[in-house]
Amino acid sequence: MKGIEVGSSPDAQTTVIVEGSHSTSSTHEAGLSPAAVLRSVFREERFFLILSVFIGIFSGLAVVCFRFLIDWCRIYLLGSGAVLSPWRIVLAPTLAGLLIAVLVIHIFPQSRGSGVNQTKSALYIFNGHMSLRTAIGKFLTASIAIGSGHSLGPEDPSLQIGATLASVLGQRMRLSRDRMRLIAPVGAAAGLAAAFNAPISAVLFVIEEVIGRWTAGILGSVVLAAVSSVVVMRWFLGSESLFRIPSVELRRPSELIAYAILGIIGGLASVAFASGIGNLRPRCKALPQWTQYFQPAFAGLLIGIIALLGAPQVMGAGYEYIDEAMHGQFTWQFLAILAGLKIIATLLSFVSGTPGGMFAPTLFIGAMLGAAVGGAEHALLPHLHWSPGTYALVGMGVLFAGFLRAPMTSVFMVLEVSGNYSIIVPVIVANTFAYVISRALQPAAIFDVLTRQDGLELPSMEEQREENILRVEDAMRPHSGPILNADDVIEKALHVLRKSSSSALLVRLQPGGWGCLSREEVEKRVADGQGDATLGSVLEGQHIPSLHPDNPLDMALRYVDRWPLVPVVNRANLRKLEGVITQRDVLDRYRDFGGE
Repeated sequence: MKGIEVGSSPDAQTTVIVEGSHSTSSTHEAGLSPAAVLRSVFREERFFLILSVFIGIFSGLAVVCFRFLIDWCRIYLLGSGAVLSPWRIVLAPTLAGLLIAVLVIHIFPQSRGSGVNQTKSALYIFNGHMSLRTAIGKFLTASIAIGSGHSLGPEDPSLQIGATLASVLGQRMRLSRDRMRLIAPVGAAAGLAAAFNAPISAVLFVIEEVIGRWTAGILGSVVLAAVSSVVVMRWFLGSESLFRIPSVELRRPSELIAYAILGIIGGLASVAFASGIGNLRPRCKALPQWTQYFQPAFAGLLIGIIALLGAPQVMGAGYEYIDEAMHGQFTWQFLAILAGLKIIATLLSFVSGTPGGMFAPTLFIGAMLGAAVGGAEHALLPHLHWSPGTYALVGMGVLFAGFLRAPMTSVFMVLEVSGNYSIIVPVIVANTFAYVISRALQPAAIFDVLTRQDGLELPSMEEQREENILRVEDAMRPHSGPILNADDVIEKALHVLRKSSSSALLVRLQPGGWGCLSREEVEKRVADGQGDATLGSVLEGQHIPSLHPDNPLDMALRYVDRWPLVPVVNRANLRKLEGVITQRDVLDRYRDFGGE
């Protein structure tokens, strides 16, 4: 298919990246009119939306194959019986760890980790380019790891696989650089939606944690890819949810105290989980090179021993055990033990460099912890209504908010999985406590920690959400200079300026606009014999765009170099002057802000 090259304006130069080579073309040199450029932009917008559907289809097919391969590995390595063979429990993850280490070290070195940071790297560092080899490596190694019992999940790898397929497709289509940068997150949403069977949560997570911003075009592409991938996945695997959701409800508002306690405990557990990964991972990477061959095997051996000693539930993703916890199949004491052992097992698998995701372990830990806290509270306060399904669902959201630090996704994930909006208040209350506690005790989110350990400097979406934004009101100052009206003449303006120390004056234009004239321009027009001309006629077509006190300060940068004085006006009354701002005011405020 012919490549598409689009510039943002007639004078903009569009760069097209095709498999590492660069070619440039200028729409201005090609003689395209603004209308022709606009039509070209809209053609690419439509093409990108159509391409997003195909990305979703391919990603959905890839995730279906990924799920099948995980199940096949599990049956082949651990057996198909309800009771696992003891020697398989120990040997399968150990021998699989040795194979995975060889594959990762010698063939697929980029397949380590969960896949989220690799996708962000493609967006912010590599202009959307991802290697198909990495996707193949993640597909194989993660399937072996999860199928053999390593405590990891398929969601994060599915996200990376979808992003890679989208990137490869974009390279074949010879998309422009800007489109290439966006295509990986589109594929990521498709892969995550198919793995999670939850398109809304996938869209929110990609926007919240990968892209960090959204426009109508980005949202449309991400939604189309996510929905089409889920349709394909459900065609092959059915539309059933990952879990059999029991009846969930909130009977009395006083129960919110119990959910707040769950949020506090979940926040502390999230900090312990994230701190363990943040401290152990660099130490494992710092060990001698030869130990890299044995770290996944050693992790698998320890996980096998944990399973052999009575907790086989910690092996693999553990979705079936989350389902059992929701239906009250375990005592609250055993649920608490499973939550702690799952944290240990996931730490062992992830810090050893075994490819796989953290979404499923996070949900497992949250479900077990939530049901355990609910059971303990019910034992202490028998009058308290206890539904293990409700507490397990809320616990899943709590760990998602506290550990992965995706607060919006954590709420909608629980609602989408449960299909019951009656528990939205407990979810919001518990997740808020967990998120606040996690932020207070663990300043950096886990994905940011992993990024910096790998020597990369990717934007932190959480830090961007929390950072202070300078606004126009932070730099503006009261106006003490002259203000004239549109029907005043140039001669009067010169007279007023001579009596003032100001180097410029503001002019109220009709209907409610503003203009600005410098002293030099007024003197020049009087010298040219235009003293009788009105200020409105001189400034016709030169209205200064309105600035308001709450506008971001960088918005003022668009105007302060074109006018010596820019008015800041009231939103309710455009003729009411709140203050003025100059280029010097903006630069001084940014300088002061940098030193704070």
